[in-house]
Amino acid sequence: MESRTFEEKLAYSKELLDRLMSPDVTLEESLKLYQDGLANIKEAQKMLEDAKAKISYIERENQELKLDNE
Repeated sequence: MESRTFEEKLAYSKELLDRLMSPDVTLEESLKLYQDGLANIKEAQKMLEDAKAKISYIERENQELKLDNE
């Protein structure tokens, strides 16, 4: 799968949801859209977890610098 930004993943998830809500979508298409949506959301969640880990790391480093300077 091509690499997308977090924001692009959110937009793609909305697009998939809109398509799923269409009455013209077949059961087979619905299953495929659902599967794609779950994979996309899982990737977006991983991106959020990675961002949180980076923020925690930066905050710890910043706290250590403050302690060293006191």
